[in-house]
Amino acid sequence: MTDRPGPPPDHRKPDLAKGVFPKRIFHGRRKGHRLRSRRQALLETYLPKIGITLPAPGTGFDPKTVFSKGPPEVWLEIGFGGGEHLVHQARAHPNTGFIGCEPYVNGVASLVRAIDDQGITNIRIYPDDVRDLFDHLATASIARVYLLFPDPWPKTRHHKRRLVNAANLDSLARLMEDGAEFWFATDHGGYCRWTLAHLLRHPEFDWLAESPRDWRRPSGAPATRYETKSAKAGRGSTYLRFRRRPRGASAGPQSDMLPHGLTGPDKG
Repeated sequence: MTDRPGPPPDHRKPDLAKGVFPKRIFHGRRKGHRLRSRRQALLETYLPKIGITLPAPGTGFDPKTVFSKGPPEVWLEIGFGGGEHLVHQARAHPNTGFIGCEPYVNGVASLVRAIDDQGITNIRIYPDDVRDLFDHLATASIARVYLLFPDPWPKTRHHKRRLVNAANLDSLARLMEDGAEFWFATDHGGYCRWTLAHLLRHPEFDWLAESPRDWRRPSGAPATRYETKSAKAGRGSTYLRFRRRPRGASAGPQSDMLPHGLTGPDKG
């Protein structure tokens, strides 16, 4: 399903200074089953209070400014599903600001209900395509990024739809602080190999794994609803953690760290 016109043949990268913003195709569901009355009401009355509205084209913003009390750090979760992981992290780190990005209306409604029920004050929501948010976030403004169990788009012809790609990694490298971490999780072996290949070839990220234990879910991080469902189906999950290198200290790609048999990002 597509909700936006496709990019023109001369598709360009975003350029805030020049007000250049590419038109994008969005792949995935926007809506599911009909919402119950309370969830629909919360979307209409409460989401506007905690939702992020993007500024005008050509304008960036510091994400700390969307919180009533500017937090020392802001963390971003891309595709939060029903919001369980985001709620857990927000409660565990009350002094950190959290931005959740999710275009699926039913998932947004679940998170808004949890925020309202639990009185959480340090979450803000962008209910749309995260790439549009990337265009506006200030440089070096995000201290951690989560991308947990994104759609693997397993068919070869759909690999270009994967969120992990060169353009999005360039955007993350720009908006992440020096030393910020990027956490990725999947139960799809092909997407795991794909992500490793892309990140190890990117000059701005270091892979943090030192032992097999580092491929598992970090202690203190809850299992997501999807991970639990995947485990019941007999599928194992892999977690990958990367660190944004200090600006000016890039050491080049880490191609020599690619696991044996992995030759490039087109595999998987």
